Amino acid sequence: MVLPVIAVPFFLQAQQSSIYHEGWIDFNKNGKKDIYEDPKQPTEARISDLISQMNTDEKTCQMVTLYGFGRVLKDELPAPQWKQSLWKDGIANIDEHLNSLPYNKKAVTRYSFPQSKHASAINTVQRWFVEETRLGIPVDFTNEGIHGLNHDRATLLPAPIAIGSTWNRQLVYHAGMVVGREAAATGYTNVYAPILDLARDPRWGRVVECYGEDPFHIAELGKQMALGIQHQGVASTIKHFAAYSMPKGGRDGDARTDPHITPRELHQIHLYPFRRVVQEAHVMGVMSSYNDYDGVPVSGSKYFLTELLRQQYGFNGYVVSDSRAVEFLYKKHMVAGNYKEAIRQVVEAGLDVRTDFTKPEDYVLPLRELINEGSLSVKTINERVAAVLRVKFRLGLFDHPFVTDPAAADTLVYNADAKAMQEQLSREVLVLLKNDNNTLPLNPAKTRSILVTGPLAAETNHSISRYGPSNVHVISVLEGLQQYAGKNIKVQYTRGCAITDPNWPESEILPTPITKAEQSGIDSAVALAKKSDAIIIVLGEDEKMVGESKTRTGLDLPARQLELLQAMQATGKPVILVLINGRPLTINWAQKYTPAILEAWFPGATGGKAIAETLFGDYNPGGKLAVTFPKTTGQLELNFPYKPGSHAGQPGDGPNGYGKTAVNGPLYPFGHGLSYTSFTYSNLSVTPDSLRAQASVTVTADITNNGKVKGDEVVQLYLKDRISSVTQYETQLRGFERIHLQPGETKTVRFQLSPDDLALLDKDMNWTVEPGEFEVQIGSSSTDIRLKKSFIVK
Repeated sequence: MVLPVIAVPFFLQAQQSSIYHEGWIDFNKNGKKDIYEDPKQPTEARISDLISQMNTDEKTCQMVTLYGFGRVLKDELPAPQWKQSLWKDGIANIDEHLNSLPYNKKAVTRYSFPQSKHASAINTVQRWFVEETRLGIPVDFTNEGIHGLNHDRATLLPAPIAIGSTWNRQLVYHAGMVVGREAAATGYTNVYAPILDLARDPRWGRVVECYGEDPFHIAELGKQMALGIQHQGVASTIKHFAAYSMPKGGRDGDARTDPHITPRELHQIHLYPFRRVVQEAHVMGVMSSYNDYDGVPVSGSKYFLTELLRQQYGFNGYVVSDSRAVEFLYKKHMVAGNYKEAIRQVVEAGLDVRTDFTKPEDYVLPLRELINEGSLSVKTINERVAAVLRVKFRLGLFDHPFVTDPAAADTLVYNADAKAMQEQLSREVLVLLKNDNNTLPLNPAKTRSILVTGPLAAETNHSISRYGPSNVHVISVLEGLQQYAGKNIKVQYTRGCAITDPNWPESEILPTPITKAEQSGIDSAVALAKKSDAIIIVLGEDEKMVGESKTRTGLDLPARQLELLQAMQATGKPVILVLINGRPLTINWAQKYTPAILEAWFPGATGGKAIAETLFGDYNPGGKLAVTFPKTTGQLELNFPYKPGSHAGQPGDGPNGYGKTAVNGPLYPFGHGLSYTSFTYSNLSVTPDSLRAQASVTVTADITNNGKVKGDEVVQLYLKDRISSVTQYETQLRGFERIHLQPGETKTVRFQLSPDDLALLDKDMNWTVEPGEFEVQIGSSSTDIRLKKSFIVK
């Protein structure tokens, strides 16, 4: 299909064609090369020159998002009425334009696919802003991308909570490069990813969108994702800054408020990944969050958006609000009497761009009133606009505003490299939680028939979300096993039970008798199980049960899923439980009685293929948990790292011993994950063993695969500060490396501990490295420590 041509008068065509010169573009169409149009000029000089030419209308248009087609924007391509629209004076960014989300039928467009058509359409929109606005300021085209670019038929990745289980920096960097490459090819210039929030409470709905619960682990993987995206010339916008993931009781939905986080915990745990990724990946974007902290909404906090982010961390990109964050100042937090006052507060605090699902006039017109009244200074406005322009200059939009080769998008999106990465990522997310008596892998020669059952066996909606690619074929567990089995293994399938029941979630607290239809489904599965050599049962959650605004009050398997599992176990046949879920679940019965459990999370487009390969031994799982599995919601919070004694049991005797009243300990600890082989650790070296506070420490250890099959091990380094001026965490993760070993092979793993790794916040809230003894612990999980050795800081 040929893209429509925008009709413009002849004299304008002549003027527009003349603005493109060798090496520069005459954006303001004045016939001369202004400083901001000159690629050889310093960026700050170009920004200052451009701001000096902007009027208030143009400045305020650089402080607001225009949601793309099917949300706020009604036109797919520029239309004559645009010359009378607010954005006739420009716009900061257009979000999710022409990406065809199936969840929003109004947003489905003919320009999303093939990818070359989208790139050409974005060029058409960009050309309008360059040629038809007075100063020609290009648009930043933004889009979501936490598990693949949020676009029609882009490369679909596993959910972030699954990606966290890989503990593989190189693979995550590769994934980021694919996201960035596909964004750049299709015309997007800014990707809202990664999420750096900590999944400290599994009840919270967005656990599925986090890499895990530990700040060091999240910082390491988040940094690689951001670097990969920005390597492709696309901005990475990290989110949600800050203290977003701990609303009271894990409740988001209408709440998203009242995080119970102490100041020291705020900086050591929740801000740690943001600080490191800002400073080490030099990200161009930060998204401010909905929530308050200690009574002050973050999006209206000068402390968070200016003092911390810019002055302490050195951030020099632009801050965009999460949608509705500005409105919440007066509608939820009620710290502003009206929307206009909320706008004043966020702009003063350091918010550069407002995003919401309403027309940009709702924000810009009150903003202009504030400026005209003198309630917001020109200096403040110029600072906000400069932040946006700085990113646009860093992206090269003033030198190369268009996709150079739109046709190339068809070969750059979901190409062979992306497919190989996608498949490997789906394998490496898998975590073997339990494997009694080597139940896994199944022997294809001895397994002539299998029953595949469970409500998640044939489900695929878990891998398609509001924040990722759409119109993608997802291989279910059932399909993956059927493809693997071919004609050699008989695969029988019955669903067994539904994911939930009509009374869920109330049925979690008030059980109802099983119905005849429910019992019949379980009986059908039992009948087929008796004719099978092995049972693969797929249980857990789907996309409707976990995600944004989907907090749970319980973490057990919902509805009749446990009854189905118990019925399968009662047949006496080998039972393998595959979990499809977006958060830790309290699968206590399964852990006690089911011989093998494979955690697959939301494993992405090729997850079913990876699961089948793993169950039959073609792939040896090597993933590790990035979140603690509790035994019951009554233990929450139960997470890593933790303070001494906070996870301890109860004394049964002595002066404070009054009997046992609680179930203690995790179901599965942070860092846990088994393998089809075994690994030995030896030869721990820590050098030097005595050093000054600003020196570094080198740690090495030998890891040997002493089993009969090749496999991956995630070697984890934990650090224990023996004595400190303030209570420190029991241990802290300060290094990890995923290595691949052939049978009998030994590799030496090397870690470098920097002063930042040893630092704590002292009594006066200053980061410092205190003298004393530090113990290095090397192990296979946070509780499976194999080697220990200490060093002294003088």
